[in-house]
This record gives sequence, C-alpha cells and structure tokens, in this order.
Amino acid sequence: MALLRTVVLPGLGAIAGLAVAGRAVRMLDGDDPREDRVVRALQDALGHRPDDGAAAVTDAAGPTESSEPIDRVTAPLSWYSGVPQTITNGLMWCGVTWLATRDRRSAVAPAAVLALETACFVASAALVGRPRPEGVWRPEQPHATSSFPSGHTAAAFALHGTLADLLDRHGICGARLFGPLLRYVIPGAIAFSRVYRGQHHISDTVAGAVLGRWSAAVVRRALLSS
Repeated sequence: MALLRTVVLPGLGAIAGLAVAGRAVRMLDGDDPREDRVVRALQDALGHRPDDGAAAVTDAAGPTESSEPIDRVTAPLSWYSGVPQTITNGLMWCGVTWLATRDRRSAVAPAAVLALETACFVASAALVGRPRPEGVWRPEQPHATSSFPSGHTAAAFALHGTLADLLDRHGICGARLFGPLLRYVIPGAIAFSRVYRGQHHISDTVAGAVLGRWSAAVVRRALLSS
C-alpha cells in the first residue's frame, strides 16, 4: 500500500499531467512552434543551416568537426545524457553508493529514480506524440520517441538530483558546493545542448526538467528521508 500511495498513484498523476500539458502545447502553437525561432536564430548566427545537420547525420565518415566552442561543449553533453550512458551511470552510482555507505535504501536510489522517470517519460511521450523540431540544424539522428517531454533532460535532472540528495543524506563534505552543480548546472547544460543541437523544442526540455525534479523528489521522500 505504501508503494501504491507514494509512487504508483503520483506516477499516474504525473503521466496524466504531462500528457495534458503536451497536448495543450501542440494545440495552442502547432508542431512548428514560435519557440523554435530562437533556436534557428542562434544556429544561424553560428553558421549552421538545416542542410548541414542532414549532411552530418548521413555522412558515412562521421560528423564534421566544428570550430565553434559551443559545438565542442554541447556534443559531449548530449552524448553523456544518452540512454546507454545514463543506464551505465545509474548502475555505477548504485555500486559506488553501496560500497561507500552499505545503506540499501541509498544504494537503490539512483536506479529507482531512473526507473520512475523512464516509466513516466515513455507513457507520457506516447500519449503526446509531438514531432521533433523541423527546419533546424541537427547533427545527430534523433530517437524515434515523441519530442515531448525530453527524456534526456528528465533523466539528467532525476539522476543528478538524487545524487545531490545522497550527498545531503550522508553529510558528505562539499555537499553545499556540489549540490547546486548536480541539481541545476549539469542538467541545465544538458537541456540546453538538446535544444541547441535540434533534438527538442524548448518546452520539451522544460517539461523534462519538471519531470526529473519531481522524480527525484518522490525518491527522496520514499527512500532517503527516513
């Protein structure tokens, strides 16, 4: 009953809320929203055109190197937030936490938050069905899932937020310094990279950030508060 009350029912509510929000965004501004103009303007200012992205995706020799610092920074951020890397990070931090604390609730927290976030993301994305941005530079092939919400952003906020909560729970030295870095700076940079590289509309990453922060809060209350 505790699991139903603290995780399952809130999760269903989160899925419903995201689905309603995503459908409303599509209805109000269509599938080529005005928010994308900002992204196109930034890409254009840095010399990127939509055809450049298509060429990079289809180039058998691999993506072209860019001299723009922002491209060199956002590429590894976008890669780091990918599905295989996130799964690996979650499992690694489960192991590290167990070895450091021998606390089962803490050790399972990184995997639990990713499981919760992923379940809500997959279900809500299927209900929204928003297409990826069009007419933008996109150097990597996007995933086949709906654009809303951003799963990479949600996972980044969820996992890194839970890592910050673990630092607080165990009184790790430097928690006050690393907490904001984990909760906001790293996930925020990942969200920006996903928008800048043409993978998502801005509102997708906002929804992903909300989902990730909410997932971390649920796991904090269920596993780390007692």
